[in-house]
Amino acid sequence: MENIGIIILMLFGVAFLGTLSNKYNFPFPIVLVLCGLIISVIPGLPVISLSPEVIFIIFLPPLLYHAAWNTSWHDFKGSIRPISLAAVGLVLFTTLAVAVAAHYLINDISWPLAFLIGAIVSPPDAVAATSITRGLGLHPRLITILEGESLVNDASGLVTYKYALTAITAGNFVLWQAGLNFFVVVGAGVAIGLGMGYIMYLIHKNFVCDPIVEVTLTFLTPFAGYLLAEHFHFSGVIAVVTTGLYLSFRSGTIFTHQSRVMATTVWDVVAYILNGLVFILIGLQLRQIQEGLDDYTTGELALWGLAISAVVIIVRFVWVIPAAMLPRILSRKIRDKEAFDPRNLAVFGWAGMRGVVSMAAALALPLALPDGSAFPHRNLIIYLTFCVILTSLIGLGLTLPLLIKVLKIKPYSIYAEEYEVRNIVVSGAITHIEDNLSLLQDELLNNIKSKYEVKYNRLQRTDLPANFFGNGETLSANIFNEFTQLQIDLLNVERSKVDEMHRKGLASEEVLRKIERELDLEETRLSMDMYEG
Repeated sequence: MENIGIIILMLFGVAFLGTLSNKYNFPFPIVLVLCGLIISVIPGLPVISLSPEVIFIIFLPPLLYHAAWNTSWHDFKGSIRPISLAAVGLVLFTTLAVAVAAHYLINDISWPLAFLIGAIVSPPDAVAATSITRGLGLHPRLITILEGESLVNDASGLVTYKYALTAITAGNFVLWQAGLNFFVVVGAGVAIGLGMGYIMYLIHKNFVCDPIVEVTLTFLTPFAGYLLAEHFHFSGVIAVVTTGLYLSFRSGTIFTHQSRVMATTVWDVVAYILNGLVFILIGLQLRQIQEGLDDYTTGELALWGLAISAVVIIVRFVWVIPAAMLPRILSRKIRDKEAFDPRNLAVFGWAGMRGVVSMAAALALPLALPDGSAFPHRNLIIYLTFCVILTSLIGLGLTLPLLIKVLKIKPYSIYAEEYEVRNIVVSGAITHIEDNLSLLQDELLNNIKSKYEVKYNRLQRTDLPANFFGNGETLSANIFNEFTQLQIDLLNVERSKVDEMHRKGLASEEVLRKIERELDLEETRLSMDMYEG
């Protein structure tokens, strides 16, 4: 009970640090890794560890499902070549390079252990990449590749991780059998993921209509898919990612608007808590891990941590250039179709931050081998993983904005695209009104047309897109801010009246809460019209 209290207090601390992170625009993943480091040096805190068998089950399914849910299938499919090269080729290349470095640099590290270390630190983290690149004005295609890589490479890295772990615990490993089994495990994982996705699609579409039940099912789905695939010794990670992509693509037809609003909020909170919890757990275990490293000198530990981190960072740059250039050299179609900016290669190479998935994989290492002996070098592997995460997040994450500034990469404006989409949507609605609703009563028809004509006129009054391109400066005059802010102010007047009636007991709680929720949803919608000046 005492340990649970300590974890809850530390989660409060993580939430407070998250608030400071947002206020001062400091990447939250870096806050988390520093938080774990600080926790490890606080005296008197207990060592809290979860069973390695449940680490993957608790953390990986929801985190990967959340990442898959927020990935556009069309964008993912359109960038499948660079994503595959990075998520499979680069992961395997990094695993090999780290394995060679670890085997020859660190005493008593066998080849299976070396490959295990490589597999743990090879996949970059989606949360870290998106958190640190948010607001930097990178081109959407580059963001898609980074997010897609982080999504798929978790799967390829963790499949490699399991093979290395099997080689250590079972004591046998045949390369050609592992290679063949890799495709079977991945293919079956995709099949199970599609099957699970289709079943949940039918359930959501035909049977479920309550938002709370729908959101509950979305929360249970990744765990069910993961456990089913793992039960048959296939890739649970691949199954979860596949299900997430399948259902996300169809979310517009199977969920109500209430369910989507609720699900987005719930999943953001779940991902936030799980990310914080991982680094709290590593912080609470670091002291014990440090005690398990007494056989090594401080100099050796520092050298090994920096060396493995350097290999992880350098290998990414070594891979990126030929992986990007060779397809362009060999295919004229790629050259004609895809714009190329060599500066994006530098940004992509610099954005290889490691994070929560690598940490979860390290914590999930078994405590003992099947014969009862201690798992070899477990503390050292967790230490090296933390070093790679710390080095990549701080070294690369904090300097990425400076790199973009030095390279003079012109910020991409997503607002211009939004402007065009809004025009198409509103124009389509007006056309539908004119073509299909002409028989309505005049008063009703005029009111509904007036609503959409106001929207259309607001769009036309803006100076977009003429001033949206060129200097990359922050927009000085926002699109609808004055009109939108006036509506928000009036909503606050309504909310004050509701609050006054609530305090005086002038109406039922149910009615007042319903009206309050309507006002909150309307303000949320209006706030999304606002642009930062």
